Parts: sequence; structure tokens; C-alpha cells
Amino acid sequence: MRILSTLTGNSQKLDGGAMFGNAPKALWSRWMEADEQNRIRLGCRALLVQEANRNILVETGIGAFFSPDLKARFGVQENHHVLLESLAAHGLSHEDIDIVILTHLHFDHAGGLLSAWQSDSPSELLFPNAQFITGARQWTRALEPHSRDRASYLSDIMEPLALSERVILVNDDGYVPELGPDWRFHFSDGHTPGQILPEIMMPDGPVVFTGDLIPGAPWVHLPITMGYDRFPEGLIEEKEALLSDLLSRNGRIVLTHDPDVAMGRVVKDEKGKFTLSEAVAEVNDLTA
Repeated sequence: MRILSTLTGNSQKLDGGAMFGNAPKALWSRWMEADEQNRIRLGCRALLVQEANRNILVETGIGAFFSPDLKARFGVQENHHVLLESLAAHGLSHEDIDIVILTHLHFDHAGGLLSAWQSDSPSELLFPNAQFITGARQWTRALEPHSRDRASYLSDIMEPLALSERVILVNDDGYVPELGPDWRFHFSDGHTPGQILPEIMMPDGPVVFTGDLIPGAPWVHLPITMGYDRFPEGLIEEKEALLSDLLSRNGRIVLTHDPDVAMGRVVKDEKGKFTLSEAVAEVNDLTA
């Protein structure tokens, strides 16, 4: 038996122009409203997968580890660690998580690994009983980042992860013995090298957590990319391949940054463009 639930993490507000790359505001403002600072609302959603007497968490969001000045800079909206509250609503604590899957190691996806900021003590690595799974090429990138994305990888996260000696790296064959044969990974290099996108098989088709390949519903539209993407043209090709595959298999995607849409099924509209149907704001105890 497998049960899926989406979990709310800390939310952000980031510049809409950066989030929509070369798309003009006249276009993207139809999808997301900007505030007086040109920022749009963003979520940091995780996915809880409960199976075979184990709890697997996909992503941890940005968390609450930033000091007040950095919190303001990156638009984090809450002071407390929201993901921990979401776990508690399912009767769990971070100590009950057996595996954490990190699509990539940017701080807005892995920051939730750390405890909330306190003025008198440094943040600590949470999830003491978990193994941490991420892509081998992404791990290399995080340890030796390019100058363009160095600010996205923080030693506050990387050092305790490395010291934990509980990191499992996914090679390009995509097989992870600790997860077993029921798990499959898609790979994406367009946003950052070696991003891994886990696929979970459900009775009515697969579910893929799309990370920053498709951060929200507007980005399902093929030409839309982020200014943060390293290789936008390659990302568009990766996105088309994944969506085509999921369309052929009646698949759904889970969106980490969309503030309003947690999951939707991949379809094509009357113009032949990819879109989502059956969109839901949250997923609670979806059973396989």
C-alpha cells in the first residue's frame, strides 16, 4: 500500500520577472499577480510518500533557517518551520522520516533540512533517522558550483549533509537499492545539472514530482522558463519529453512552487498545448 500527501512548507515572494525569464510581464501577470515590489507568491511544497512501514519525504522547501536579513532578502514569509507543522498534522515528526529525496540542493529545496533560525545558536540538521537521496551529478555541482549559481548552494546545508554520512547518490541508471524497484527517476539538467525527478506509480497512472523543471502550473506551457535556469533551451526539450511521456501514460505532476495548485493530470488543450486537468490545491492520503 502506498499513500501520497502533499505538505505545505514555508512560502516566498520572489521577483516575477526572474521567475518567468524572458516572458514579458504583460504575459505572466495573467497567471500570477505581482505586488508593489514586482514579487509573486510562491509555495515550497513537499510530498509525503508512506509505504511498507516507511515514510519518504520528497523535498523540504526553504524552511526557516535564514537570519532575519536573509529572510527579508529572499522573501520568506513565515518565521517558524511550516513543514514541521505539516508533518505533525499527519501524526509525524522529522524523526519519523526514513528517507528524504532532494531533487536538487538549492537552498529553497533543501533549506527545510535545517532547524529554524535562533539568534543564540546555529541551525542544526533535522531528520536524524533519514537517509538523504540526491543526484550524483547534482552533488558534484553543489560542492563545486559555477559562479552563476554559487549563491544557491549554501555551506550551512552542504556541510552538515556531508558530515552526516547518510547521503545516497543517484547515478544516471536511476536505480537506488534503498528505495527498491518500484521507484523510477527522471533526470533534468536544464535548471541545474543532475536534478532528479522521482516517479511514483499509482493505479491510474504515474505521479512525478517535477521540482524546478516545472515549478508551477504556468510553466507547463513549453516556452516558459525561469531566469534562474542554467540551460533554458535544453530545459524546454526536457519538459516536452517528460510531458509527452506522462500524457501517453495518463500521468500527473506534483508542483513544488505553485501557491495554489499541488497536482494535476497532464493533458493537451484544443490547440494542442500541454495543460493540466483535475488540478487540486492539496493531496491528502491518495492511496495506491
